Amino acid sequence: MYTKDGVDYFVVDGHIHFWDASEENTANKYGEGFIRCFYDYQRNLSPAEWVWPLEKFRKYSEQDLMHDLFETGYVDVGIFQPTYLGEFYTNGFNTTERNGRLAAKHPGRLIVNGAFDPRDGRAGLAELERLAAEWQLRGVKLYTAEWRGDSKGWKLTDPGAQDYLAKCAELGIRNIHIHKGPTIWPLNRDAFDVADVDHAATAFPELNFIVEHSGLPRLEDFCWIATQEPNVYAGLSVVMPFIHSRPGYFARVLGELLYWLDEDRITFGSDYAIWSPRWLIEKFVDFQIPEELQSEYGTLTTDVKRKILGLNSARLYDIKVPESAQLPPAQVPA
Repeated sequence: MYTKDGVDYFVVDGHIHFWDASEENTANKYGEGFIRCFYDYQRNLSPAEWVWPLEKFRKYSEQDLMHDLFETGYVDVGIFQPTYLGEFYTNGFNTTERNGRLAAKHPGRLIVNGAFDPRDGRAGLAELERLAAEWQLRGVKLYTAEWRGDSKGWKLTDPGAQDYLAKCAELGIRNIHIHKGPTIWPLNRDAFDVADVDHAATAFPELNFIVEHSGLPRLEDFCWIATQEPNVYAGLSVVMPFIHSRPGYFARVLGELLYWLDEDRITFGSDYAIWSPRWLIEKFVDFQIPEELQSEYGTLTTDVKRKILGLNSARLYDIKVPESAQLPPAQVPA
């Protein structure tokens, strides 16, 4: 938990990974390019003292993760978001199984999410059931631009995807996290287009669609969808580090999200290990909308920051929040 000026901030990092992009696990030039693209995000958007050596970035340890998130990073609960990338990495990049083994060693600290790919057909539906039973899944992470043979991606509007979303509803997997943001080489930019979220959110009102990276660079499209779909949320992973490198841009993105969605549908994520949560959280708690933009976007209150940093995700995942970090009853959304 982070405490500043007598205020407790319960932190749920809603977007973390435990990946293996070691040379031994990298299957081809695409896997090599993928992890180097990730690394460019860290190098270009982080304070210099938070940039890792490439060798560590490729494959960090359990000790690194636990230290960076829970010992020094203020995180109370972290949510693993898997990305398999079986075409690029021999044993997968960041799998539910690898995440789950670590989570099992640290009960109460780490939540395991699953994944699905509608191109897997009936076998994939059975695998989703197995994952749900083994890990008590409350969420899945979808990577619609992932390559599979000759296919360079899929859409939430595909008939097969509808079957999988229906299976999630049946299994009680309520939280559907979708990468809808900047592309990573060599994946196709258009396969991350946000437009298909509109259809899925309308078709499955019982599910929560957390759009990771808030649709960037398609922020306007995302906001127009989210304002009419009350079960669509904005995940701030990738958005957060702009608080350092381009604070004015960060203020405008956050201001637009607050205007269109309100503060109850925005969630914090560090995207660890691209970025470490400590500096993101410290800067966010100290951040204020610049005065020249306040006439349009207003100001950031302490309670809004508390919701974004953890209380919104805690509500989605039924995480118990210590009394000291809770909001007054009048400010808790129904």
